[in-house]
Amino acid sequence: MNVSFTLEQLLQLFETYNRAIEPMQMIAYVLGGGALFFAVKKTKYSSKIVTAVLAFFWLWCGVVFQMMYFTRIYKPALYFGILFIIQFFLFKWAGVLKTDLSFRFKSNAYSLTGIVFILYGMVGYLTLGYFLGHVYPQAPPFGLASCPMTVFTFGLLLWTNKKVPKHILIIPLFWSLGGVIPVSLGLYEDLGMVFAGILGTLLILYRDRKRRK
Repeated sequence: MNVSFTLEQLLQLFETYNRAIEPMQMIAYVLGGGALFFAVKKTKYSSKIVTAVLAFFWLWCGVVFQMMYFTRIYKPALYFGILFIIQFFLFKWAGVLKTDLSFRFKSNAYSLTGIVFILYGMVGYLTLGYFLGHVYPQAPPFGLASCPMTVFTFGLLLWTNKKVPKHILIIPLFWSLGGVIPVSLGLYEDLGMVFAGILGTLLILYRDRKRRK
């Protein structure tokens, strides 16, 4: 597949990006950990907090990562950024302003698969990247780069205890399928995103078919 950038340019972009946004990487882990905490501990505002974290990650990745940095080596990233901003509004509308998204961890196959995705998004990218020679800072940071953030999103959506509005899945699935591009360049960490996008979407749709609401 022909693209206008190389793996070396992408890794260099990650390094420039990581150094520029420090210490946001640590804040992203705090936010991600907070989202997991409130997905497990049910309170009146738990689901709104979880959705707000996801919305923030999609907005950040759209504006900062895609538009401000990725466009330096790939101009169409501007349009990806717009899609990510749309996803921000979808999450804000569905889970913050309304109550269409509700998160609750349960001991079932869906939640357990969600844990695998969450762990891959939070630590798997960096771990696998280390063994592939893509050592931090030349690695996509959790929550602040589009690919690990997308895997994390699918993980949390597998923790929902209400039907997920189908339009919520469109952009994350689209982006996850696009992971074949960096994989073709040698960023094999993104195989996990492609897998999470396909399996996560299928599991969510299958699970929700059996739900009344």
